[in-house]
Formats: sequence, structure tokens, C-alpha cells
Amino acid sequence: MTAADHHQREIVGSAPAPALETRSLSWASEEDTQRFAAALARQPGLRDAFLTLYGDLGAGKTTLVRHLLRALGVAGRIKSPTYAVVEPHRAPDGLDIWHFDFYRFDDPREWEDAGFRDIFASPGLKIAEWPDKAAAVLPPADVAICLHANDDASRRVALSAHTPRGAALLRALPSSSLSENP
Repeated sequence: MTAADHHQREIVGSAPAPALETRSLSWASEEDTQRFAAALARQPGLRDAFLTLYGDLGAGKTTLVRHLLRALGVAGRIKSPTYAVVEPHRAPDGLDIWHFDFYRFDDPREWEDAGFRDIFASPGLKIAEWPDKAAAVLPPADVAICLHANDDASRRVALSAHTPRGAALLRALPSSSLSENP
């Protein structure tokens, strides 16, 4: 069981879908986060993927999203959608991107009322922070990313692919951009 699977089990309280592919990474600096985001952004399979981000407050979830969106060409302010729940973005190539933050999500009825079912049924990249808060209504993540901040500002990262699309994404990432753990 990967760290992301274990973290997901702790949060959701049940066994997650088995991971089809896993990677364990170590990021020494924000530049490593940026390098990973750039490599991920170059993957064609990312266009309609669903990524979930796990980690405590300050683990680097929004920083990773910001670097990913910048690598996809999104300009302007990129902020955490903690209060809005979702921030829509559009890449220059027309890719629709939705950045969710379910930290304050309390009622599954909000899912229907906000039209999230329609968003998840449409093409585009979906990224969710705090997915455990909406686990009952979310589809399976293509890739779950679990971030853990170390005392020295480095990050331990566990990537778990839970769909064939996610497994293909992880396999396609060049090792040189990953800073993999031995």
C-alpha cells in the first residue's frame, strides 16, 4: 500500500481502489515541485484527467497546482479556491481546468446545487484539494498525489494511479523530472 493509499484510507475510513501504478518522490525545493509540474503538464493524457491532492495545511497542494497551471500557460492570479470551492481556468490552447478545494465542503447536496456533476462530466482537467471532504460524490481519481512537508521544507510525495489513464500518466513521466526516492 502506498503512502497516498494509506492517507486516503485514514481520511475516508475505507479501503481505496487499488493503485495500478505508484511512485514515491522526494522534492528538496520548490524548484523540484515546479520541475514535476512542468513534466506533468507536457503529458497529453492530462487533458481530461482528475487529480486529487492530499496533505496537511501547508504541505504544498496549492503551490503544486499553481506551478501546474503556469506550466499549462494559465496567466493571471491563481489562488486557492477555499471559499469559492472551485476556480475555473482556461489554458491558451483552450483546455478548461477546474481547481476545487473541498476543505469547507460539508453537504453532498452542494455538489448538485453547484453543478459539479456537470463539470466532472465535461472535458477538461479537474484538480481537487481535500477530496476526502467530497469522497462520497467524487469519481475515482486518475492520480492521487499525497504531499508531506518535512521539517527542512522538502517534501515526500506519493503518486498513486487509480485508473488506466492515471497509470499511463505516471509511466509517461520522465524519471529525470521526478527526483524519485530509492
